[in-house]
Amino acid sequence: MLTLDTEQAAARQWFETLRDLICAEFTAIEREAGSDADFVYTPWDRVDPAGAPGGGGVRGVMKGRVFEKVGVNVSTVGGSFEGDFAKTIHGAAEDPSFFATGISLVAHMANPHVPAVHMNTRFLVTTKRWFGGGADLNPPLPIDEDTDDFHSTLKAACDAHDTAHYPRFKQWADDYFYIPHRRVHRGVGGIFYDHLEGNFAANFAFTQDVGRGFLDVYPRIVRRRMNMPFGEADIAQRNEWRGRYAEFNLVYDRGTLFGLKTGGNIDAILMSLPPVATWG
Repeated sequence: MLTLDTEQAAARQWFETLRDLICAEFTAIEREAGSDADFVYTPWDRVDPAGAPGGGGVRGVMKGRVFEKVGVNVSTVGGSFEGDFAKTIHGAAEDPSFFATGISLVAHMANPHVPAVHMNTRFLVTTKRWFGGGADLNPPLPIDEDTDDFHSTLKAACDAHDTAHYPRFKQWADDYFYIPHRRVHRGVGGIFYDHLEGNFAANFAFTQDVGRGFLDVYPRIVRRRMNMPFGEADIAQRNEWRGRYAEFNLVYDRGTLFGLKTGGNIDAILMSLPPVATWG
């Protein structure tokens, strides 16, 4: 069992609360589609390399009529980074001790007109303390209305705290969610931020608003598109873009690497991979 200070406990509680809110909303959408699908929750524990308890988390996965596969994970882990990996983490080069708590979500949708989505927010402690995360939309068949709605909602969440946040974090997402070997972006972007440190209360409030903004906009987009007709060509396009999503997560994604390097649960780490994908 990890011992948490006040800030760590507050962050963990929020991420778990956000998980519950999101899962309830996604389940409600399945009910609206006439599905009885529900989340299956699998707890897991982590042992630090030194042999001490290293925290753990809960993997939540639902496979339904609207959400072909959606994973919503929460974790709270701590201990020490192994080897040179510590040198790649903010504030850990001299002292490999760390703490991390967060939520990670990826949804792959049955209807190709409903965009896939990723959302992650987290709080990390090394010799420094910071928040990071963001959300990005990944439509196989982009629709301007949905892209604009997603971005405008995230912009509003950013502007409520600092009008410089949105242009900076949008560009960060554009740069990060890019597949160099394909020379394409993974989707239509969103926001991405990291190393937001200094004022815990202000940065925590912003991170909470990012989560609330996601909870507001994404279910709205899903409901808007989930009953649209589609054909085999649309499914082929969806599966091709899923392949590119998988390539990014396996080759470039820092969250995947962090989970693997810190001894996280493999099934929880790889829940982001789509259930079906194709490569030409």
